Amino acid sequence: MGQHVSRDDYEWVYTEEPHKTRRKEILAKYPQVRKLMGTDNKLAPTVMLMIVAQLIAAWFMQDASFTVILVIGYCFGGVVNHSMSLAIHEISHNLAFGHSRPSWNRMLGMVANLPLGVPYSTVFKKYHLEHHKYQGDEELDVDIPTRLEAKLFCNTFTKFLWVLMQPFFYALRPLFVRPKPLTWQEGFNFLLQIIFDAIIVYTMSWRSLIYLIGGTFLAMGLHPVAGHFISEHYMFKKGYETYSYYGPLNAITFNVGYHNEHHDFPNIPGSRLPQLKKIAPEYYDNLPCHHSWSQVIWDFIMDPQIGPYARIKRKRIPFPGEDVENDSDRQVEEETPKTNGHVANGHATNGHVANGHAANGHVVNGHTPSTKTSMNGVGLIQNSQELNGTHDVDSRKRC
Repeated sequence: MGQHVSRDDYEWVYTEEPHKTRRKEILAKYPQVRKLMGTDNKLAPTVMLMIVAQLIAAWFMQDASFTVILVIGYCFGGVVNHSMSLAIHEISHNLAFGHSRPSWNRMLGMVANLPLGVPYSTVFKKYHLEHHKYQGDEELDVDIPTRLEAKLFCNTFTKFLWVLMQPFFYALRPLFVRPKPLTWQEGFNFLLQIIFDAIIVYTMSWRSLIYLIGGTFLAMGLHPVAGHFISEHYMFKKGYETYSYYGPLNAITFNVGYHNEHHDFPNIPGSRLPQLKKIAPEYYDNLPCHHSWSQVIWDFIMDPQIGPYARIKRKRIPFPGEDVENDSDRQVEEETPKTNGHVANGHATNGHVANGHAANGHVVNGHTPSTKTSMNGVGLIQNSQELNGTHDVDSRKRC
């Protein structure tokens, strides 16, 4: 069964997530970053080209053997569909047509959804925007594995199974952890998808539909492009909760690997995130990062220090007047950083207390009376010095 994971709980912290503070600092220092914000005019045409490519491939699969469908689905169809899911991610931030045309973005998301074979885009959007606004929140961030997952998938073999079944956890977890009432948008997304699937079966065959749906799930599990699910927020280096990936697969995934940059500025299209990193290199070059998604998957499975519990989590502390359902639909841009606790001698830097350690929401003489502290950046790692117990491997060198 392999080694048992060493963690028995999440990494609990008591400060705000790091991206709001970093966004504010970067905008103050580099106001030209605002010019990167806006829409990506190539997004919609790219989506249409990928749909055409999948329809052509599905046509050739209508009489293919299941072995051929499996191989082509894993090597080509799944990659295209995974890329399409990340186009939907871009569209969920209104990066195709802008915030003034939300219905256009919503419809493009549903159209992009079609070759995936299962309805996805509208449900994804309403949960994903909460993930941005409430990153690590114990109640609102459904990207974090449940305790049941962490307890069941706790050794090498079961973590391998978890990676295989990742698409099911990713899709079903929100419905159990934070169920929401269905809206007409989800209903229309579902109806449109059923009609499209029926047309595929009628004009081609069941094998064509199996190719589309099978590829979707194959490329979300034990597949190199699926490595981003793990690389983005699993704590490979103690105290850091978001990681970027700088590797060749960004070229086919709308630069989703630039994940620190994306969370700092979700209103900058993926195509322009490399420019953000060039403008403000001092904010990103010293953060731990990944260079191989395949290595990320391998490390997750084989390293006992990494597992479903290797996530940073925050207690739910509602702010006065907070409206979760409506606020999460507003684009995150230039919010004044809030902290769930108090800050010593100034402000939080990159999500950390500047001159003291946060414990249970307070600073106590610059020290921490609890081991569950906020450790996510420069606040507790001064001059790139590592804390005791810090874990790192070659694929996560500073970038």
